[in-house]
Amino acid sequence: MELNSSSKNFVTFVFMDQTLGKEYKLCSQKIIGAIYEDKKVVKQFPLLIHFKIIPLPEAVPFQLVFSAPKRTFRKAHDRNRIKRLLRETVRKNKLILESFFNEKNIQVALFLVYTNKEELPYDVLFRKTEQLFQKLIVQIQNEI
Repeated sequence: MELNSSSKNFVTFVFMDQTLGKEYKLCSQKIIGAIYEDKKVVKQFPLLIHFKIIPLPEAVPFQLVFSAPKRTFRKAHDRNRIKRLLRETVRKNKLILESFFNEKNIQVALFLVYTNKEELPYDVLFRKTEQLFQKLIVQIQNEI
């Protein structure tokens, strides 16, 4: 089958950026302190997210910090593994937040804390992160 140049259909793919680069990392101690002063929290077991709507130094819709408590996970390799899993789930689900924050034209600082006593499987964390982001969006919509 031969196609004429006028009848060729080009399929274009829109690649969704699923990277979580350095610009998404929240490093400012001043902003991290401001998150905890504000005391706005959304919970979805085993995750807890503190947040504050604030202008950020980078041109991204949100920046975040991951935390696994030393009191619960004594060994550094356990804490690092949990934070690695959290980074991966956020990377996969970040489009939920990005699209909402870009639509509302706001920037948000986030502090994500893992609260369970033992490590959960990746698929459970993935679903819980998605649910947490949906709750966060509802909470922010109520504030605006």
